Amino acid sequence: MRNPSVRPFQDFSTGAACLNKSFIYNYTCGKNQTHISFPYLSLTSFSCRCSATMAAEEKQMQRFDVEKAASLMKELRNNYNSRKTKSYEWRMSQIQSIANMIEEKEEEIIEAIHKDLSKPPFETFISEISMTKSSCKLALKELKYWTKPEKAKTSLTTYPSSAEIISEPLGVVLVISTWNYPFLLSLDPVIGAIAAGNAVVLKPSEIAPATSSLLAKLLEDYVDNSAVRVVEGAVAETSALLEQKWDKIFYTGSPRVGRIVMAAAAKHLTPVILELGGKSPAVVDSTINLQVTTRRIIAGKWMANNGQACIGVDYIITTKDFAPKLIDSLRNELKEFFGKNPMESKDLSRIVNPFHFARLASLLDEDKVSDKIVYGGQRDEKQLKIAPTILLDVPDDSTIMKEEIFGPLLPIVTVEKIEDSFDVIKSKPKPLAAYFFSDDEQMKKEFVQNISAGGIVFNDTIVHTTVSSLPFGGVGESGMGSYHGKFSFDAFSHKKAVLYRSFNGDSTTRYPPYTAEKQKLLRALFNGNIFGLLLALIGWSRD
Repeated sequence: MRNPSVRPFQDFSTGAACLNKSFIYNYTCGKNQTHISFPYLSLTSFSCRCSATMAAEEKQMQRFDVEKAASLMKELRNNYNSRKTKSYEWRMSQIQSIANMIEEKEEEIIEAIHKDLSKPPFETFISEISMTKSSCKLALKELKYWTKPEKAKTSLTTYPSSAEIISEPLGVVLVISTWNYPFLLSLDPVIGAIAAGNAVVLKPSEIAPATSSLLAKLLEDYVDNSAVRVVEGAVAETSALLEQKWDKIFYTGSPRVGRIVMAAAAKHLTPVILELGGKSPAVVDSTINLQVTTRRIIAGKWMANNGQACIGVDYIITTKDFAPKLIDSLRNELKEFFGKNPMESKDLSRIVNPFHFARLASLLDEDKVSDKIVYGGQRDEKQLKIAPTILLDVPDDSTIMKEEIFGPLLPIVTVEKIEDSFDVIKSKPKPLAAYFFSDDEQMKKEFVQNISAGGIVFNDTIVHTTVSSLPFGGVGESGMGSYHGKFSFDAFSHKKAVLYRSFNGDSTTRYPPYTAEKQKLLRALFNGNIFGLLLALIGWSRD
């Protein structure tokens, strides 16, 4: 019997696993050829065995279905209701355990991520391990302050009174992670959810199976499994989880799957945070340090998981006159960083799987695009590698300019004057990040005023994600809600308003019957008339 041939039933979009797509598997058993359509479960090749017992074996497999998801939810809900996760001590102990886990298992984490993405170890340390450590460290340092009730001002209409805002946990929350930064983007929101006092279920991405398996193993060993759980799997498992009534869902991935998550959440009126993506532009003015600009663009493109990053530079906009200088500088610096043959460089991640490789190849092979390559373009399907590739003035209606690239391809769009870049950006959905390289202070002000994006960075790329005092999140198509630092704590908290009043100062003026005199006093009270307020405060009435 031959191994099955696999062909996609529909195309695969970037950022997350497909939840509503199928793949057709053809296999031959004897003289008969069979076509079976399966929902997409993972991006690894499947083998098929001709056996009469296959159906029976499938039934015996322990699958995480809706019933098991409901049972898990019930268990976590009961444990949350016991109030254990609300205690400051529990929160601190769990976050400290995660910090210990990262410290003790660093080599295993690096190895798992390398298996999934061939990510250079130092890049893994910087972008995944170090940043996750920082999230733990900040939460441990600031949690007492974050949980402290916030005093609020009161008005004369409630005098005498006091008020405060209390951050309380939402309850049981679901975190659905993605594959491109499989460790950081799994644990960062989980740390925020634990800091806020919630019970948490983490669903890692099956597209990074080694990291998913490691997360399940390590979290089982290091944290309290009665309140923090990992569910591995693909579409079936994710769908089963989405059937449950969560108190919040945090999803990182593609806009298309984000819509599916949001639709599932809407059935239960569950709030969502969607960390999506989009076409993040980098505008390059001529008033810049060219070498520094070039290096920072490379850092925000090819040194960011070889372009497989939601905040990576998706395309560049510069003037026609300046484009040749910028391209020459990019060529020189790329050769300096990755050698004359970047396909042999150990400092570039590979494409995550064959399907993404095919998707990126199709972007390059599209009519009126393939002849726009000015640097790179090499590819190796067996090793899932595509060299850093620069394209100049591809058609605006090409797929590469319509969809998020999520790979090592970088189109350069030219305009007559740099101000025209604003219209180019605004013609597309709002991006997750927008980068602007210029020393023109007036242009910077205009960029902030005119461009709507999840975040804006001047004269650098992606580094805003390391600033814990800044919220990280999208707008419009690039997402909703934000996290990082205290924003992660707030993302998984309910801000409960509490007003304290005494029995003193009760005035009959507020109660019926509403005589003409009472109405005058009430109007004076709400209009801020000092004399009227004084009369109201002492409970004056002619009745």
